[in-house]
Amino acid sequence: MTDVPTTVARLTCDEPTARRLASTLGEIFGAGDTACAAFEDAGGRWQLAIHFREAPDEAALRAQVAQVAGDDAAAAVAIEPVAPADWVKESLSGLAPIRAGRFIVHGAHDRASVKPNDISLEIEAALAFGTGHHGTTRGCLLALDALAKRRRARRVLDVGTGTGVLAIAAAKLLRSRVTAGDIDPLAVAAARANARLNCALGITFVRAPGTQARAIAIGAPYDLTLANILLGPLMRLAGPLRRIAARGGRLVLSGLLPDHANAALAIYRAQGFALERRIRLEGWVTLVLKR
Repeated sequence: MTDVPTTVARLTCDEPTARRLASTLGEIFGAGDTACAAFEDAGGRWQLAIHFREAPDEAALRAQVAQVAGDDAAAAVAIEPVAPADWVKESLSGLAPIRAGRFIVHGAHDRASVKPNDISLEIEAALAFGTGHHGTTRGCLLALDALAKRRRARRVLDVGTGTGVLAIAAAKLLRSRVTAGDIDPLAVAAARANARLNCALGITFVRAPGTQARAIAIGAPYDLTLANILLGPLMRLAGPLRRIAARGGRLVLSGLLPDHANAALAIYRAQGFALERRIRLEGWVTLVLKR
């Protein structure tokens, strides 16, 4: 994607707002032609930057920003064309390596940051949603790290895999059989590529809406299911996830704002799941449930 004229949307704001917007807008607009990042600039200010290969729908973009951060933030977004450049590389330059328990999530430009005992997850942005730099993904990684210290999950499912970061993390940490699905074919292709890059074995990637794939049914029952998506899909998946969860199996649910977490918890409790842990991180909530 070098030497392609692009459009960039920028916003200077506080760190929690930048991270929330990057996480939400990365999922809404994220695809092979869009890169979204939140980072601290050289002056110590937090920036949100979204690079679009084609000019975005400005009204729709501002409406999404307003929904997450309010009307003032939406009005402050600056949208402008940028000169031809390797914009994916530029979007990655501000992303520092992120640690979550034993995991370190980094791009190729930060391989030197990996220490001997780290579990390295090399994930490049702009391929699909989920680089590990958002509170949702980090919350899931922290939950996975803690659960692995108590019990090995032999069968793992990652719903809405995005870049495949959670599936790769589970495969490298647990050395278990992992099934990972996503409705977006670009995400599935990106996740497969990232798994090869990370030498993560034992992962089956499938294109699937939710749990609707033969490979997912064959892999059940699951000792651990990871679902870093949004409230609406999580609510719809409560029943299907209950049917494919092993007795005593865990669910790690994320993509939830604090106001949404209790709604998700209520519907999963009705399906026979109990809350084990609630992780609050950067304005997002991750729930760990046990059947």
